[in-house]
Amino acid sequence: MKPDSHIDRWAGLNEAASVGEKLRFMHGVIHTHMEFVTRIAVALYDADTDLLRTFAYSSREDCPLTHYQARLADCHSLREIAESRKPRVVNDLSLYNDIDHEHTRIIYQSGYRSSYTLPMIWEGHFFGFVFFNSDKTQVFIDRVLNDLDMVAHMITLLIHNERANVRTMLATIRSALDLTHSRDPETGCHLERMSRYARLIARHLAPRFGFDDTFIEHVFLFAPLHDLGKLTIPDRILLKKGPLDEEEYAVMRTHSEEGRRMIDKLLANYELNDISHVDMLRNIILHHHEAVDGTGYPSGLKSNSIPIEARIVTVADVFDALTSKRPYKDAWSNAEAFTKMRELAGTKLDADCVQVLLDNEPEILAIQQAFQENPFG
Repeated sequence: MKPDSHIDRWAGLNEAASVGEKLRFMHGVIHTHMEFVTRIAVALYDADTDLLRTFAYSSREDCPLTHYQARLADCHSLREIAESRKPRVVNDLSLYNDIDHEHTRIIYQSGYRSSYTLPMIWEGHFFGFVFFNSDKTQVFIDRVLNDLDMVAHMITLLIHNERANVRTMLATIRSALDLTHSRDPETGCHLERMSRYARLIARHLAPRFGFDDTFIEHVFLFAPLHDLGKLTIPDRILLKKGPLDEEEYAVMRTHSEEGRRMIDKLLANYELNDISHVDMLRNIILHHHEAVDGTGYPSGLKSNSIPIEARIVTVADVFDALTSKRPYKDAWSNAEAFTKMRELAGTKLDADCVQVLLDNEPEILAIQQAFQENPFG
């Protein structure tokens, strides 16, 4: 009798391009023998701001939690999981519906009745959660948990690996900037703040533009690389305290295209051309000095022809430049910066991106509080 041929249900995982696609593939595989698992979701943790934010999901219906963030300190049960580093089973979510955080109530109101939550830990470092949900109670029994543990570890590994690759590249570039550019006046916490302003803008524009949470997260990850090309600018120009003359300005303008060339080489050297949203990275580096009226560089793009990720990063970068101290100027107050941003909205800067900052000063203040400059910059 001919033996049954073995089918590797996981064979297609590597063909899935993005983290979201991989998550949906995994969900499809486990759904063949665990139909009651109706949702898998991942949330990432930012230790610098204590913010937990939605990242990727797979579910039968639209996910009830997208573009959502909360302070871990305010999420009692999740904080306990993070601190204990042990997973938690809740086979009847009605027990938590009235006493836990808003996200638990949203999940319950969306029809989910049980959950299995695991902290994502890598080399002792906690960086988020994996959530499994079901629309039935009492389904997360030991046999099921053993299988889901394996899936959760796979999810942890794939997310860590992609983020680690990007962060290794980021660290390499930042080290180069530190070694050759103690030079650049944009020092201190500029990159930390502006990348979080960019994430703030992307998150609030998400419903209008259809951004998913992985798009928002990659805006945050890639925003600090926008000025990569400044590594090629001579000190006499980059560090000049007075205004640049015409020839010097022409050299400075080359940093966008130089940055695009550099990132292509780095992506090839690190074998990262297949990372998620790699074209977003190229767009941010090349087009963050375009202006919506077409007077920017290097391509003179106008309005919506400028990639939205570049428009977001431009607004975040300009706002932090205005509110930061530089060798040639004092820091402006937020009120002064808002006035200037209103003046630039619709001509140099994307008006929708500017409006998000104007409408969300409490979040801006929280970012500024978390990433204050020391007295020496």
